[in-house]
Amino acid sequence: MKSFFRLVLLALFLLVVALVSALTAMRLAIHGHEVAVPDLVGKSPAAARMIAEQSGLEVSVERQYYSPTVPEGKILSQLPPAGSQVRSGWQVRVAESLGPQRVAIPNVIGQSERAANINIRRRGLDVGAIAQMQSPDALDSEVLAQAPPPNASGVSAPKISLLVATLVQPQALVMPSFVGQPLGTATQTVQDAGLRVGSVTTAPAPEGSSPMAPFPGSMIVSQNPAAGEKVFAGTAVSFEVR
Repeated sequence: MKSFFRLVLLALFLLVVALVSALTAMRLAIHGHEVAVPDLVGKSPAAARMIAEQSGLEVSVERQYYSPTVPEGKILSQLPPAGSQVRSGWQVRVAESLGPQRVAIPNVIGQSERAANINIRRRGLDVGAIAQMQSPDALDSEVLAQAPPPNASGVSAPKISLLVATLVQPQALVMPSFVGQPLGTATQTVQDAGLRVGSVTTAPAPEGSSPMAPFPGSMIVSQNPAAGEKVFAGTAVSFEVR
């Protein structure tokens, strides 16, 4: 029995040793493929790629910025920074310098989005983000604001973002029921809701009675649009009264 337990303990010990050895070998394999990121700032994109390939890395030019200190066509910044430890095959993202700013920022406020786009690109600039805002005082697609502002200096990115007007959407309402209410009360409610009163007609009078003209105390027997329908501000509501 003692020999059996010894064999079991020996087997467990060998299993633990094997697991520790495997984990150690895995860590060595992973860290053995790590390389230091070289310093690419100030190099041309072609030279940066050659240097990175020697370390088993890749280079991707993702941005372009104006810079008063770094010459045009040279790497302005990089990520990860130089000296970082990364795995072989890692992609180093870099920004390329456009040199000092030479293009004046045009004024496109008040122009249509299409005209502003053309004017911006004619100057060698790019259109950045385009945001929209409802404005009752502007034409549809009219440029309300821009960033950077007109004639700005010290701009880092060759992009102009625009704020463009969009048509104001009328407020949607759900038509309430006015049937059984006095005409005067319903008229006031309609106007307070931003709607307007359309035609008011009198329902046919019972036989033997004379028809009466609509007055504020007349009771509403039908309406158009019907209750529950979706309407917009300014919609005309017509009533039939008795």
